[in-house]
Amino acid sequence: MNLILRWIASAAAVGIAVYALPGLEYDGRITTLFVVAVILGLVNAIVRPIIKMLACGIIALTLGLALLVINAAMLYLTGFIAGQFGYGFRVLDFKSAVIGSLIISIASWFLSMLLKDNDDR
Repeated sequence: MNLILRWIASAAAVGIAVYALPGLEYDGRITTLFVVAVILGLVNAIVRPIIKMLACGIIALTLGLALLVINAAMLYLTGFIAGQFGYGFRVLDFKSAVIGSLIISIASWFLSMLLKDNDDR
């Protein structure tokens, strides 16, 4: 049940980012938000650690600011993969990717804090 609630929270975070930024677009279907949430979760679980390991020197030199670029790249990759599967989610430019990844991260964190059950505390 906890996994489903986190999935819904992630989809809601993507929806908030799409609503807040004109540089993020989707086709208006609720299923697209849920699929994008799954793709983003998989990309962050599989690709992001590899990229972070390869870029650990740059991350250290920039005092972590390179993580913004990595997060933006993961959002771009999510948009590309969603498009390949026929879901209408697009990231239009780099600025939107950076701001969108920040919004998704903050919204996901906030919503997950609201959804914590007694076992997590």
